[in-house]
Amino acid sequence: MKSTPTSAEHRPLLSTIRLAPTTQLLPGLFLTAAIATTAIVIRNLTGWMALSPLIVSILIGMLIRNALPLSATAEPGIAFSLRRILRFGIVLLGLQVTLAQILSLGGAGLAMVALTLVATFLAIRIVGRAMGVEQELTDLIAAGTSVCGASAVIAANTVVRGKQEHVAYAVACVTLFGSLSMLIYPLLAGPLGLDARGYGLWTGATIHEVAQVVAAAFQGGDVAGQFGTISKLARVVMLAPLIMTLAFAMRSGAEGPAKASAPMPWFVLGFIGMMLVNSAVAIPTGASQTLVTLTNFLLSMALAAMGLHTDIRKLKAEGWRPLALGAFGWLFIAAFGYAMLKLFAF
Repeated sequence: MKSTPTSAEHRPLLSTIRLAPTTQLLPGLFLTAAIATTAIVIRNLTGWMALSPLIVSILIGMLIRNALPLSATAEPGIAFSLRRILRFGIVLLGLQVTLAQILSLGGAGLAMVALTLVATFLAIRIVGRAMGVEQELTDLIAAGTSVCGASAVIAANTVVRGKQEHVAYAVACVTLFGSLSMLIYPLLAGPLGLDARGYGLWTGATIHEVAQVVAAAFQGGDVAGQFGTISKLARVVMLAPLIMTLAFAMRSGAEGPAKASAPMPWFVLGFIGMMLVNSAVAIPTGASQTLVTLTNFLLSMALAAMGLHTDIRKLKAEGWRPLALGAFGWLFIAAFGYAMLKLFAF
């Protein structure tokens, strides 16, 4: 009589079945994690804290993608970094903001930041369409310029679904023009007649990356640095409603199967939830810093995966128009933000 296998005899086989997908992810996850680690080490070694590891990661990924053959075994882990890890990183981003910080800007400060963001996003979309830039690339440049740089680009792409070359181009735009702002803004505070509070608000409401804002704002003193950081965090919070609005717009504009497949970025609700948790619970400073580091690491892994999927030849094929659109957005947000400062008497 044939004996029935015991549950213990089944366990090795079941474990193998369950671990197989995870095992397949490891080569790609190791690669994106190694790139993210290298990017953070480069930032730390240079001592230039405004050098975002997200941007360094996509550059390293692009270099590897276009200089070396990429093994097919790495693809599952790269795809996982690009989707799951990206969303988890954006959710954790909510732990860097509290409601108290946002409300400390006051009604006028929040209105100034929100109006600048919305006007910039819409202006870039309108001009991008007039210039003949692809809609997906236009939306990514608009999100990166109006909200929070590379983080906004990759978050918006979960809905826009642009090509990896679109993501790389948009990240390049926010890096270039945000870096120029970081260098130029401190020279303009005096000629434009901005006090510490006004200068801080202007930097936070108009410069692309968080690190770029911090670098530029604190050159105006501690007060300017604090207002710059808080107004920038207010823009980061506005990432959630912007992404949801984009998703609803795409769904309402689609029909049939396209409408059914239009993505809904539910992970942004996790972002809001984390912000509410951070507002209700006092996270110890050490733990908070660890979470910031983890968030940057995860988002850097996602950008590394973007770079590993980016063909430089296709990137060049996009031409000069998206760069000109990025330049327009850069000038528009600076000018409009300054006009809002004066309108609200800062």
